[in-house]
Amino acid sequence: TLRKPISQSSMADWASKNLNMHTQGIFRRRISISNMLSWNGGSIKKPMLITSNRTIKKEACEMFKLVQSYMGDRQTRMDRNHVALVTVTKCWSMQGLRDELYIQLIRQTTDNTCYQSLAWGWELMAISLAFFSPSPKFQSYLEGYIYRHLDSDEKIAQHIKDLKNKKITKSRKKRKQNTEDEGLPISTYAKYCYRKLQKVAITGGKKGLRKPTVEEITHARNAILTPSLFGSSLEEIMLRQQDMYPGNKLPWVQTQLSKQVLALGGEQTEGIFRIPGDIDEVNALKLQVDQWKIPNGLSDPNIPASLLKLWYRELEEPVIPQQFYKECISNYENPDAAVAVVQLLPELNRLVLCYLIHFLQIFAQPSNVGRTKMDVNNLAMVMAPNCLRCQSDDPRIIFENTRKEMSFLRMLIVHLDTSFVKGLV
Repeated sequence: TLRKPISQSSMADWASKNLNMHTQGIFRRRISISNMLSWNGGSIKKPMLITSNRTIKKEACEMFKLVQSYMGDRQTRMDRNHVALVTVTKCWSMQGLRDELYIQLIRQTTDNTCYQSLAWGWELMAISLAFFSPSPKFQSYLEGYIYRHLDSDEKIAQHIKDLKNKKITKSRKKRKQNTEDEGLPISTYAKYCYRKLQKVAITGGKKGLRKPTVEEITHARNAILTPSLFGSSLEEIMLRQQDMYPGNKLPWVQTQLSKQVLALGGEQTEGIFRIPGDIDEVNALKLQVDQWKIPNGLSDPNIPASLLKLWYRELEEPVIPQQFYKECISNYENPDAAVAVVQLLPELNRLVLCYLIHFLQIFAQPSNVGRTKMDVNNLAMVMAPNCLRCQSDDPRIIFENTRKEMSFLRMLIVHLDTSFVKGLV
């Protein structure tokens, strides 16, 4: 559900307090906020946001050139994939540059008279959101900007037309003036960015020590039109796999990762689901799985186990939908009532949950617990947060409900009959 972000006046107030106001001319007159936030064909001599960090001051000006290069407003010998990689890597490595990149993209996608440049600016924003979030201080401003473009295609086309009819600067005249439809509508980028911003603000961006790769850049760009298997809804995932696996009743990603954990001896591995797999290996596997591939070279069951947990955790709506949450935590001590809740779930959610519980029941067998040291309580503790989501902001409620969520999942592992799942794909 899209929530309405801060108002235009609040955004103007934020800008007046945080923008590093630039000057121009021999008298060094200050540029107005509206000019500071409008497309610029030249270079900048200082960052757009106030900062005292010398490295950020230097890097911000270089990054502005990279943004212009990606958008086609500055000539470069690098291809656009490499420009995106350099830009994203700078910000991924240097947290202080992230807000600066987003405000530069806001500037370059405002009053931009070239539709292709505009689309590429939004594309770079979408790619960046796959790797890192803005700071909490800047998030509401960026959210407000994106929100205003969710239904903006007609307005943008008219605005470009109006701008071109006005007297424009020589630097703008030099640009390729093409307002033909050269790709996706801006609203498509905006809707993707809005959803991505909500998610990345909660989950954080790319983790691990390995720097971003060209493959990850390409994957992030492709995700704008082809939703990832991670972070989508169960319905979207099933729709995507219809052509490849039309007979499957369960998500391919769920069954394949579960089978990999077992194939690699996960049920005999100490600390399975508790000990995380190497984060860079998990990221690499995620990239493969999103292309419907399971590599042959896997040896550590903790890697597919960690990715499987991530898949459940990142579902757009949890396996147990929000409207059943209250019923779950009210019946955390009652086996019959807990099992009854499962029968109330939508068919797809019920099948996905039963497959998960059947999978966990394998690990809960005494012969496996002796090796894994993961009894039913431990299994419920690590998996409950991936199936149920508490919506409260009150730490006391969250703490209390965590115990109930764990107990509810434990009831299912012990009491739910999942024998029908065998052979279900």
